[in-house]
Amino acid sequence: MTDKVPVLVTGGAGYIGSHAVLALVDSGWPVCVIDNLSTGFRFAIPEGVPLYEGDIEDGALLARIFAERGCRAVMHFAGSIIVPESVENPLKYYHNNTAKSRALIAAAVTAGVPHFIFSSTAATYGIPEVSPVTEDSPKIPINPYGMSKLMTETMLADTARAHPFNYCALRYFNVAGADPQARTGQSTAGATHLIKVAVEAALGKRDHVSVFGTDYATPDGTGVRDYIHVSDLAAAHVLALEALIAEPARSLTMNCGYGRGFSVLEVLDAVDRVTNHTIERRLEGRRAGDPDSLISDNRRIKATLPWEPRYADLDTIVGHALAWERRLSEIRG
Repeated sequence: MTDKVPVLVTGGAGYIGSHAVLALVDSGWPVCVIDNLSTGFRFAIPEGVPLYEGDIEDGALLARIFAERGCRAVMHFAGSIIVPESVENPLKYYHNNTAKSRALIAAAVTAGVPHFIFSSTAATYGIPEVSPVTEDSPKIPINPYGMSKLMTETMLADTARAHPFNYCALRYFNVAGADPQARTGQSTAGATHLIKVAVEAALGKRDHVSVFGTDYATPDGTGVRDYIHVSDLAAAHVLALEALIAEPARSLTMNCGYGRGFSVLEVLDAVDRVTNHTIERRLEGRRAGDPDSLISDNRRIKATLPWEPRYADLDTIVGHALAWERRLSEIRG
């Protein structure tokens, strides 16, 4: 039985971070959150979980949190995630995702916090030549977002070699859905995630969904992606933390996906099915840097952790996203 040590979740008021907080709380881990609430929401944090409103580059605040809470692990979700914005404003991404991560890692090392889970991304692979993508595929990011995350992975690897510290970098594919109990979900206004956009359109919050590119080398010509339910992803974080505690000399890097893909049109068909409503689709040109297909090879995580996805069904993912979108309308009045 793993000791349930106190965990600091950065970005715990955001989309994926808030689901990780729920997964930890549901499993009995002591949790606290640091979030500057620039893109996160106070309502996403469960009652009773301490929130420190502040920034992860505030070394004095981190030192106080680690001391007050006795943290032995960090789950790091804080950062900026919009790929086109990273191309337009690269220095924002190297600051928020790389420089601030360096400050956080330094504070953890100084406080003797030995375990670190990092929210990484399939964007570290760039446009892979082969799909499904393994963890050993070349890392050639094509935008500052992917590079900012890869640089953080490199810092973690170097830190683990120099200090009593181990880490797990989880490379996410396309995260979607919401907590099955509708306690939290994707709440960001203007989000760019396809399933979020599509359920907004189904509920009349948008008048159409743009389909970017219909000439890809895929069965129906639209891009194929590996969609993973956010609650399955959160569960993988808790299992990864248990693995780090069980073997303090071992660090891990693993893909997080289901190992199968759906095209844009297949996703929109699923939304039409679940909502019993036909969304207007507008066919547009490709976006720069979008690969034809991006699917995870998830054999490593399945072999390393006792991870059994519970929601690996597209209609289930859509249904949970839809339920959250309706709940969000209630929260916002």
